[in-house]
Amino acid sequence: MVADYYTASAEFYEMVAARHVRTSAGPLTAALAGVDTTRGPVVEIGAGTGRITATIAHALPGVPIIAAEPSVPMRAMLTSRVFGDKDLRERVTIVAEPAQELTLPDTVSAVVIFGVVGHLTRAERGQLWRDLHARLPVGGPVIVELMGVGAARRVPPFRMLRETIGEQTYEWWTQAEPVEGQVMRWRTTWKVFRHGELVRTNSDSYDWENLSLEQLAAEAGMSSSLVSAAGVPGSPEIGKLIR
Repeated sequence: MVADYYTASAEFYEMVAARHVRTSAGPLTAALAGVDTTRGPVVEIGAGTGRITATIAHALPGVPIIAAEPSVPMRAMLTSRVFGDKDLRERVTIVAEPAQELTLPDTVSAVVIFGVVGHLTRAERGQLWRDLHARLPVGGPVIVELMGVGAARRVPPFRMLRETIGEQTYEWWTQAEPVEGQVMRWRTTWKVFRHGELVRTNSDSYDWENLSLEQLAAEAGMSSSLVSAAGVPGSPEIGKLIR
């Protein structure tokens, strides 16, 4: 059974996604520049609420996109975003399979994997790399979000985000502990305040293997380059693997 990492806190995710796309859209667009879109659709594994999907569509006009998102509430928001945009509605096909069970087309132009690769086991990643090798053209990119913190270590609690909607203020807190090898267990808590009083909390946890771009490239048998590195808390680290 594939773990569900996002449903419990999906109601808050757009606050995270809005900031995430502000720092990742530029590097992702640069990484997609020059992609040969005649080889098939772009596959996005872990499409979330669709903000990165829209960035891919803007970067590569006309290309079909397969957007895979297994979380039901996240996929509902993704469907709403795609349905409400004429261009996306004509180009984006939404599928529910997780990365481990995704049926890929025979050929693809590029692959985007944000917020997913560290959730996969080494064996699951190996199968994914083999599947992509068989479908990507030479020079076709796999663009990955690494979310690394260097060596696995304890990360004390810190506030990642604070936003206000109406009369309520939302805070997102996170912390981590090393579990085994380079796997870290992240614990996140959303705190909802109204007029300064805490009225609700929502907590969950997930395991993430702390992988470097070099490790992923070696696993995948691809060359690699770093597109952008995390400079401030919450900024993504994006790498590019080349078939």
